[in-house]
Amino acid sequence: MKALKARAHSLAVLAVALTSLAALPSGAPESVGLSASRLHRIHDVVQRYIDDQQISGAVTVVARHGRVAHYEALGLMDIEAGMPMRKDAIFRMASMSKPVTGVAILMLMEEGKLRLTDPVSRFIPGFAEMEVAMPNGPARPTGRGGAMEQPIYRVPANRPITIKDLLTHTSGLASSGIGSREANRLAPRRGTMNLAEYVPALGKTPLDFQPGTRWQYSLLAGMDTLGRIVEVASGQTFDVFLQQRIFDPLGMVDTSFVVPASKASRLVALYNRNDAGRLERSAAQTPGWLNTTTLFSGGGGLYSTADDYMAFAQMLGHGGELNGHQILSPTTVRLMASNHVGDLFTEARTEGLGFGLSVQIVLEPAVSNQRMGKGSFGWGGAFGTNFWVDPEHDLVALLMIQEPVNALRGDFANAVTQAIVE
Repeated sequence: MKALKARAHSLAVLAVALTSLAALPSGAPESVGLSASRLHRIHDVVQRYIDDQQISGAVTVVARHGRVAHYEALGLMDIEAGMPMRKDAIFRMASMSKPVTGVAILMLMEEGKLRLTDPVSRFIPGFAEMEVAMPNGPARPTGRGGAMEQPIYRVPANRPITIKDLLTHTSGLASSGIGSREANRLAPRRGTMNLAEYVPALGKTPLDFQPGTRWQYSLLAGMDTLGRIVEVASGQTFDVFLQQRIFDPLGMVDTSFVVPASKASRLVALYNRNDAGRLERSAAQTPGWLNTTTLFSGGGGLYSTADDYMAFAQMLGHGGELNGHQILSPTTVRLMASNHVGDLFTEARTEGLGFGLSVQIVLEPAVSNQRMGKGSFGWGGAFGTNFWVDPEHDLVALLMIQEPVNALRGDFANAVTQAIVE
């Protein structure tokens, strides 16, 4: 343990000195109203998690008033190989792909190629007559290791599901409810497919609830359906649209659905904490749902770096513009960052929070126990990555790790916010 700590500390010093691939505008902390000494507490927090063997390493970034005041790589990206964490390390973004998908949809909305109120069936006809799963008696044993299964029957959906339903996780499409078992059977998600092959089959599956009546997270299917809508509305495959319309303009040179062999050495290793409390390399470094070169998942398929994702986040924090490229209008960013679900997200998650168009919204920091300003918006990924944009403090923050350690998100947010001194 001590040896790992010493090695991580010495390598972290080297990692901090590494230059990034794409220089972001930077400024002294005091020049943007942050305390340099207080910002160092981010380092202290991350190091504690490394010392406790909860994470192998991290990249953390904080920008205010459009300038990066903190940017640090700490720990190891591969424990067995003794590789220091790099600022240009590549991370599996998982559900942090969803806000990128949200931006793609909103770009097409601005161009008049779709409306948020459009039924999904306008672009994917197989969604025209959706049904909803209803419980049909008590759960029954399946004969598979004591697992239980809820019998269902179907009723017609009260209304079509819309693009906005998918963006806000209020569609009921494969959202881990009682209809999702049928979704897995009728629309199996195979890595050899593409979106044009996979998504139409989802129209045959029963929804978990009536559209718009509940907030329930659609892990992949909802956003993957939006990716297919982007393809139909734009005439481009989803990966090409994102590359040409978002990644290239923002200089996101390392963001893609597939890590090329030339960059594989920069991919951070995945670890889990074993029963002994030690980090253990995950057997599947590419989980099954991510193991594809053809199914471009808007729900969780992107790989990216701190530089790249920070450019995306800064664009949102700067009213949809970065380095002369206006990706979205300021009014559309505000629409994205508005609560679109009433009390549904509060009922499903935590009081004081709302949900916008692919992002979580902080409505009341004190009520939700969030250490960020009112109106902050962002999202995280299954492997621990997290970002938020704080319009109240004109601040953007990014945490890049590859272990599902949710507690670090709150501690990181606290360390960031307490550094604001003016």
